[in-house]
Parts: sequence; C-alpha cells; structure tokens
Amino acid sequence: MRLSVDHTTHYVFSGPVSRGMQRLRLMPKTSAGQRVLEWNMHFEGAQLQVEYDDANCNHVTLISFDPGVTEVTIRCEGVVDTSDECGVMGRHSGFMPLWQFVEQTDLTRAGARTRGLLAALPDEPNTLATLHGLSSLIRGRVEYAAGHTDSDTTAEGVLLAGRGVCQDHAHVFIGAARALGIPARYVSGYLMMDDRIDQDAGHAWAEAFVEGLGWVGFDISNGISPDARYVRVATGRDYRDAAPVTGIRYGARDESMHVKLAVQQQRVEQ
Repeated sequence: MRLSVDHTTHYVFSGPVSRGMQRLRLMPKTSAGQRVLEWNMHFEGAQLQVEYDDANCNHVTLISFDPGVTEVTIRCEGVVDTSDECGVMGRHSGFMPLWQFVEQTDLTRAGARTRGLLAALPDEPNTLATLHGLSSLIRGRVEYAAGHTDSDTTAEGVLLAGRGVCQDHAHVFIGAARALGIPARYVSGYLMMDDRIDQDAGHAWAEAFVEGLGWVGFDISNGISPDARYVRVATGRDYRDAAPVTGIRYGARDESMHVKLAVQQQRVEQ
C-alpha cells in the first residue's frame, strides 16, 4: 500500500519569543513493513540546526526559532510504501540493549492497579497469546475517550480513570508487559483511517519482544496488530522517548497549537 502523509503543526504565541528550540521526531525510517519513498520537512519562523539518530534509532531534527517570532509552522509531507507483516517487526536493533525495555519508567511503572489487571489475565499457552489477551483486557478496562488524560498521565493513573487515548492504552500495556518480564516499547506514527482522510492527531501503539519473532506490534485502541495502514515514525521506552515534538522557549507565556493531518492511500500506476 502506498500512503501519503501531510502533517502541519502551527503554533501561535501570546508574545514574541526571544529564544526557542524544538526537537522533532517526525521523519519515518525504512524498516520492516515500510519503505520511505519521499519525506520533506518545511519550517516557517524556525531554522534547521542539526539532524541525528538517537539511541532508539529515531531520526531527530533540531530546529531553533527565529528571534522575536510570534508564529511557527512545521510541515511534514511524504510518501511511504507499506506492507502487512501481521505486526511482526523482527529482530532487535539500535543502541539500546533489550533489557532496557524491561525496566519501568515513571509513565509505565506498575502498581496495585496494574497488578490487579494482571491477576485477571487468563492463562495462555504462549507469550504471543498472553500479549493478545493483555491487549484485549486493557481495551475492555480503559474506555477510549479524549480529554481525561495528558502526556504526563501514568499507566496507574489511566487505570484509575478508566479512560484514555491511544497513548494511555500503550503505556498500560507496556507497564503490564514489563511486569511480566516481557520487553515492551512505545511507538508513535500515523494510521490511515478507513472512514476519513483528515485526522485530529497522529497515532500511538506498543510493541513487545517475543522470542522467535522479535518485536511484535499491538494497537490496543483498535484491538489489532498494525497492518499496511500504519506508518511507524519513532520508538522508545515510553511517550517521552518517542514524542513527535518537544522543546523549550523564552519570552512568550502562552501558546495555542493547531494540527492539520491527512493520511491517504495513493494510487500506484502499474
């Protein structure tokens, strides 16, 4: 499947920004199940400073704001060929050792609610079946609903609220899998929706490492493993490692942000 992505983030600040920088993880890489044919990034009100690959092999772009700017626009557009690998990404790679993905983070750390969740997990014949069962259990316990959590909400907080979005589903799954001794990581990217082109935001899911298969994806929010409609962009121990945009600024107290995102299938000429 050939997917085109057009993703624009527009910031308006309450006053001039004297200094500001942003770290962007918005460029996908060719990997199992996807081949990046074209990807371009455009900036208004900011300048490219440096590009590098981080410890998780994510491509990172560092930009600085123009002095005194009151608006900044980041636009990414590209084309990616994808295939359905049944969620199987294969062997581990990158600079982070596999054991790092068994260690909990502040956002995934398992507590009493996670242990209660695992107590309800039925016995399964193998690790893969256990993980699918865990995904289903979380989907039943945590209703998909926006506006009840934010980027700092922990897995335990999500289970307490009983509501959340794709990021929250991923954190609960990762924390629970790690509590079982299974390496797990967070994935940010894009999903082509079947019923529309324009979307409110990007997507997030999780991957767990299964002996004999390698990394396997689980989209808890949709109850499936990622297929050809998905574009992987960044991975990490949790959202903070794979966040599309992080940054710092001085001079403006408040900001508003507007996101415009379109993901659609392109026709491939034979």
